[in-house]
Amino acid sequence: MSDRRESALRVDVGALAGFADRIDVRSPAEFALDHVPRAASHPVLDDAERAEIGTLYATSPFAARRLGAAKVARNIAQMLEVAFAERPRDWRPLVYCWRGGQRSRSLAHILNEIGWRAMQLDGGYRAYRRHVVARLATLPLRLDFVVVCGLTGSGKSRLLGALHAAGAQTLDLETLARHRGSLLGGMPATPQPSQKSFESALHERLEQLDPSRPIFVESESRRVGALQLSDALLARMRTGRRLALRASLGQRVAMLKQDYAHFMTDAATLEGKLQPLAALHGKATIAHWASLAAAGDWDALVGELLERHYDPAYARSIEANFAATGSGFDIDVTDASGAGFDALARDALAAIEHRPAIVVS
Repeated sequence: MSDRRESALRVDVGALAGFADRIDVRSPAEFALDHVPRAASHPVLDDAERAEIGTLYATSPFAARRLGAAKVARNIAQMLEVAFAERPRDWRPLVYCWRGGQRSRSLAHILNEIGWRAMQLDGGYRAYRRHVVARLATLPLRLDFVVVCGLTGSGKSRLLGALHAAGAQTLDLETLARHRGSLLGGMPATPQPSQKSFESALHERLEQLDPSRPIFVESESRRVGALQLSDALLARMRTGRRLALRASLGQRVAMLKQDYAHFMTDAATLEGKLQPLAALHGKATIAHWASLAAAGDWDALVGELLERHYDPAYARSIEANFAATGSGFDIDVTDASGAGFDALARDALAAIEHRPAIVVS
């Protein structure tokens, strides 16, 4: 293939939206760490093969290329016989590897020789990653955030879900991060994504938002579990309008028992999760909380955790992160049912309906 023809079959990151089929030919481990949204993993070298070729290359580049070519050819043959066997004549996939080099070029070349119109992502995943980082530094600046605040258990996530169902724009950071944002916030059997994967998902969501309409987002500190928000997003959220939920202690305890029901059948795991709080509250307090869990006295345990730990910690976080948040309003949770939060969502939307968007150019 000539350099001119090869150049014509390359596209840059800005053209991603034009490709429904995106093929990631990197190894499974690379794909798991992060990938272009909606890409399918079809590695031309698996993890073990990639490591083998890399080791051999250190002593004999020629032998490594020869062995690598044989392995790549076998793996591409398998793709053609199985994964790509039913692709139509006018199939037009986008193929990428780490930096748009030999791995993606090998597959793209063969697909084009067959008669499909395969395109290669110029710069590969590395170019995509640079694009994501750059856009995360600018995208939030044009958005008008309404920050949903409230003490732990006041139903912020419930309200966000009701707002989304009502047609409002929402940015659900905890769903993207797969974490509820507190010491006990890990989701059962659901590990958090890598930082890069989180940023890819966040970037994709931000690109979908309409800057002329408000976006509801839950108040978060810089970290959501092990993941970190971008400086630009956090700074823009801190200038947004505030919507504060107010719920009674009893309502909060009841909602938290629903949200964290998995701990109510595994008191031992909960006790282990509470151990890091010993530095703040003392070993005797942690032992007392563990005894409440073992006895199944969940109302007392959750109430004490809220009043002695979570409420003071949340107040400090709000003061540190959202003290300068723009004008806002408070909404009382009088009905913590699904229908109640649907009504609260309608109230919230009505409250901001005639307020102009805040846009930073």
